[in-house]
Amino acid sequence: MSDPQFERLTLIGIGLIGSSIAHVARERQLAKEIVISTRSQETLNRAEELGLGDRYYLDAAEAVEGADLVILCVPVGANGAIAQWIAPSLAPGAILTDVGSTKTSVVNDIRPHVPDGVHLIPGHPIAGTEHSGPDAGFSTLFENRWCILTPEAGTDETALEKLKEFWKACGSTVDIMDVQHHDLVLAIVSHLPQLIAYNIVGTADDLETVTKSEVIKYSASGFRDFTRLAASDPTMWRDICLNNKDAILEMLARFSEDLSALQRAIRWGDGDSLFQLFERTRGIRKSIIEAGQDTDAPNFGRPIGTSSADDGSQNS
Repeated sequence: MSDPQFERLTLIGIGLIGSSIAHVARERQLAKEIVISTRSQETLNRAEELGLGDRYYLDAAEAVEGADLVILCVPVGANGAIAQWIAPSLAPGAILTDVGSTKTSVVNDIRPHVPDGVHLIPGHPIAGTEHSGPDAGFSTLFENRWCILTPEAGTDETALEKLKEFWKACGSTVDIMDVQHHDLVLAIVSHLPQLIAYNIVGTADDLETVTKSEVIKYSASGFRDFTRLAASDPTMWRDICLNNKDAILEMLARFSEDLSALQRAIRWGDGDSLFQLFERTRGIRKSIIEAGQDTDAPNFGRPIGTSSADDGSQNS
């Protein structure tokens, strides 16, 4: 790319998503200058050691001065406090966005603090691994992944187009939807699977009739992928549950109903119902592979010792 899209990109938070944005922005010259801010001096020092930015600040307000793109890469529960902190320092015309997995909360928590002339455009790159921290990022994390933007009515079209082009340059395919629909969709495709994973791993840990060594030894039978999800950042997922509780509770209720139906089918030996369910869900897996969102390679789609950037299990 001959001309950078932005003069100054400020990243607030430098975990997996923030560091991956820094990598791809540097590699593809998407900004003339990259500024990084995080609350931890140790994390900020590590980001500097990795060469992720050009300037580094503990003070988020100082970090956003003069930035024309500010991306909040923090757990969603921290958005409101940070927005209040940086609001007086945001430049007129700047684009303010985020990477969180809930969007209604972004509007509710950030919007009251955004000055006139600053363009708030909530965003959510659906990409992640179970790893966190500045060392976890890599420039291809967003390649062939979706990024959902949830602009409010009346959002400046030029600013929206500019942010869309930024995410496209990062490798993502961009989709637009309203905040409520986003939160409902993510509750079923991301939040519910994550909670199920946490619960299954917790159940296994509580079992007295099966030893912990057996759970670990035979994990390749299916348990292993649940542990990958369950290894995700607990702070991030606590905040997601608290900030998208209505949609998550609705999906949990639907899941509980379907689980009861499954219990009845097993109890009464209803093989036809079981087969129909398994056949239908197998088709969903095939559709995901055909859409390029995963691979049908054996061994859970990846060699042992690698991680897949697939589902946003660690996405802020």
